[in-house]
Amino acid sequence: MPPEIRPLAEADLAACGWLLAARHASHRLAEPLLDPRYEDPATAASEVRTLTELEGASGVVAVAGGDIVGYLIGFPKTPEVWRPNVWVEAAGHAAADPEVVRDLYAAAAASWVAEGMVAHYAIVPATDVALVDAWFRLGFGQQHVHAIREPPAEPMSTGVVAVRQAVATDIPLLATLDLSLTEHQTLSPVFSGSTLRPLADIVAEWERDIDDPGYVTFVAEVDGDVVGSAVGCSIELSSAHAGVSRPDGAGFLAFAAVLPAARGRGVGTALGEAVLDWAAGAGYRSVVTDWRATNLLSSRAWPWLGFRPTFLRLHRGIVAP
Repeated sequence: MPPEIRPLAEADLAACGWLLAARHASHRLAEPLLDPRYEDPATAASEVRTLTELEGASGVVAVAGGDIVGYLIGFPKTPEVWRPNVWVEAAGHAAADPEVVRDLYAAAAASWVAEGMVAHYAIVPATDVALVDAWFRLGFGQQHVHAIREPPAEPMSTGVVAVRQAVATDIPLLATLDLSLTEHQTLSPVFSGSTLRPLADIVAEWERDIDDPGYVTFVAEVDGDVVGSAVGCSIELSSAHAGVSRPDGAGFLAFAAVLPAARGRGVGTALGEAVLDWAAGAGYRSVVTDWRATNLLSSRAWPWLGFRPTFLRLHRGIVAP
């Protein structure tokens, strides 16, 4: 018998916390670098509550034999960036049986689509094959990858490509590299909908932020010319990595780009190694990064550097009949 699906209520939060804590404990068996705090049902329930309090949030629970066996919460983000949308964040779903997620989504998505929210996103533990499969069988596909690794025990940089910290005179090329990455993401097979910003605006941002102590910026040179850049920072500065998907005490490889003419020469690898070495020297316990699954460059470079997927951002676009 399929479970009964009904709206999520305040009294359900404790049970949802137990489900999320169990899912996270199983996830940490595959990836111990994730934050152990969310194995505590009370802490997990607090994450669930936070999602229910977001503007526009809606949720459902599945009940079988009088017990809550699954829940799902969605909320919208900025439509100018994501189209009319709903997000199911990492703490926004858990179930005793992955198949229950399909029943939950079927119930929740009916009202979302009726309200015109046709772009659906879900953050799913990458190591939970059955749960990922359940979302795939709902018509979702893999769009983005979150990943982690230990900081290197020994320096990784080989010096084959010259890498140094950026200085103010690098700003024009740093801005060009920012724009180059956006341009690359708009091409096949990524087809990102990102808007190309005016170069002058990007230059102005770099002039304001180049000395921000929260970030470290590296540039790579070939024959004396800057051809690539990368940025490292604390994971706390990333809004995309939060709650159960944010490891405690992690460094973040936040950005990397290489000019088209210099790609395929080890520049991106050298920049990634520089950020990893910086993270190790800064005492971070892990290093996190993320990439578009359809970006052929980053989706090959970062796993080669030892990054292991932790969460997948899945996407489904509904085409109205």
